[in-house]
Amino acid sequence: MADASISEAMNQRPLSPHLQVYKLGFAMVLSGLHRITGMAATVGFFLFAWWLMALASGPGAYVTAMRVVSSPLGKLVLAGFTFSFIYHLCNGIRHMLWDTGRMFERPQIRRSGLFMLVSALLLTGLVLWLGCLALARGAP
Repeated sequence: MADASISEAMNQRPLSPHLQVYKLGFAMVLSGLHRITGMAATVGFFLFAWWLMALASGPGAYVTAMRVVSSPLGKLVLAGFTFSFIYHLCNGIRHMLWDTGRMFERPQIRRSGLFMLVSALLLTGLVLWLGCLALARGAP
């Protein structure tokens, strides 16, 4: 009889980790975004390799690749790739600092996360702005 009550109790408990157990915090969101941007940057580098292969394949393939990249959807994908790469890089630097045993106090984690997020957004904006300037000046 005791075995049946233990079995019933185990079936009623939530599995850990479980969304009912954890409250979604700032650090958890940044961690999840780090993983997502890592996957997005990987896909972006495959697209970059495709563009490089089109460049090496000759004028016809290059024109096709540039038509795809310069379309509105292509520009959106390029901007997303840029953010993904920069965010993942900035957060990777933050993780390297953690590997030294620093900045593990809760206020420091929050401050460094906010700094990293703002830095990634500003650097992405800067890279996109510089790219637009280069295109406006007629750079290839």
